[in-house]
Amino acid sequence: MYRKEIPEGFPENFLWGGATAANQLEGAWNVGGKGLTTAEVVKKASSRTELSMNDVTKESIAEAIADKTDKLYPKRRGIDFYHHYKEDIALFAEMGFKAFRLSIAWARIFPNGDDEVPNEEGLEFYDSVFSECRKHGIEPVVTLSHYEMPLALTLRQNGWADRRTIDAFVRYAETVFKRYKGVVKYWMTFNEINSSTWGFTGTGAVDSDLSTTEQLNLRYQALHHQFVASARAVQIGHEIDPENKIGCMIARMQTYPKTCNPADVRAAQLQDELNLFFTDVQVRGEYPEYMNRYFRENGIELSMNPEDEEEIRKGTVDYLGFSYYMSTVTSDASKVEKANGNFALGEPNPYLESSDWGWQIDPIGLRVALNEYWDRYRVPLFIVENGLGALDKMDEDGHIHDPYRIDYMKKHIIQMKEAIKDGVDLMGYTMWGPIDLISASTSEMSKRYGFIYVDQDDEGNGTLKRYRKDSFYWYKKVIASNGEDLD
Repeated sequence: MYRKEIPEGFPENFLWGGATAANQLEGAWNVGGKGLTTAEVVKKASSRTELSMNDVTKESIAEAIADKTDKLYPKRRGIDFYHHYKEDIALFAEMGFKAFRLSIAWARIFPNGDDEVPNEEGLEFYDSVFSECRKHGIEPVVTLSHYEMPLALTLRQNGWADRRTIDAFVRYAETVFKRYKGVVKYWMTFNEINSSTWGFTGTGAVDSDLSTTEQLNLRYQALHHQFVASARAVQIGHEIDPENKIGCMIARMQTYPKTCNPADVRAAQLQDELNLFFTDVQVRGEYPEYMNRYFRENGIELSMNPEDEEEIRKGTVDYLGFSYYMSTVTSDASKVEKANGNFALGEPNPYLESSDWGWQIDPIGLRVALNEYWDRYRVPLFIVENGLGALDKMDEDGHIHDPYRIDYMKKHIIQMKEAIKDGVDLMGYTMWGPIDLISASTSEMSKRYGFIYVDQDDEGNGTLKRYRKDSFYWYKKVIASNGEDLD
């Protein structure tokens, strides 16, 4: 649509805030009737370069169930948000948060995934959390499934590999939609749904004993079940409360061709399609044609019920949520990642700097991603994760100076503002980890993202006392100025 005027700043109702996940934050893993989750059987990594989140076997699960401690399983302890939520939400309010993204632990509501009645104590916990948010004028943005599900569903039916899990999820979604009607307006179904191609963390299915082709088939089948479950949940959520805004969520793997060699350009295009596939299904409401060849050439045959594609068509989302941390480089030589189970870092980009964990920092890539998403889908966009994991240190006076985090966020916010000038409909920004929490990929505590420092080390030692970092005061100023004051 032609206009003479262009937006000069962030919308008045822009949702500034922060994002977390229950399994990295809450702790209290065996409190209040909660069941064991898939996240709580993943051991901490032995090094910063080891990604432990999908390193799960039947034997390792049995070992984890027998272990009644949190020593090797940091996601069982989190940062004890369960007992500190009032303090933490008050700190978010002090920064001026408009929105707080969090997830509900499915196993707090249905400990075994499909219990006859929900666990009232779990429901009451989230009643209290949402009430605290509302007291401070903060909109809860709730993810239904964020890298976890009740372990009982894995043990009984291998998680999302089994179609029966659709009904269990939909019943859970319906329960919380009804319980929190009028309290929660913004929802997302699955966190980084593309993570299911990486393995256990996304699928809740053990596939370590399968061949590469069998793994790939299982993972895409599990994804199909999630697509159907998400679509059904969207429809039910709208029926229960027409005011609900329900989105999808993907890890945006923005990639560039390594060179202008057409073979590199095509390789990058294929890599990009394998990322856009998920939002094509959930926003456009159908499987894109380009995936048919990929499925055929990789031996993938999906099992679908006759009504599945119609369900997916009816259950498209209201907005597109995504995480953005870095970009990647793809070449014809590196080909396309298949089922290696790890976060795809791609090839090094000589034009970019890297974080302490080797993630290349690319603020302009965020503007590229925003424009590509807007051009492709024309639905509101929501950056629901973006941040810098770093080795923050407290000085002798109890201060934490993190200018590198301020610099990272400043540069990304500048590019967000440029994308809005380009015409992108951007509804909000919830940076990842406003308070230090357990890392998803390695289960470390030392990989810190927050504006708020938590006194806990990788072994779980510490007072759990909260401290404001320099970035805390900076972000408060950013929000108060609606993104205008970035100095």
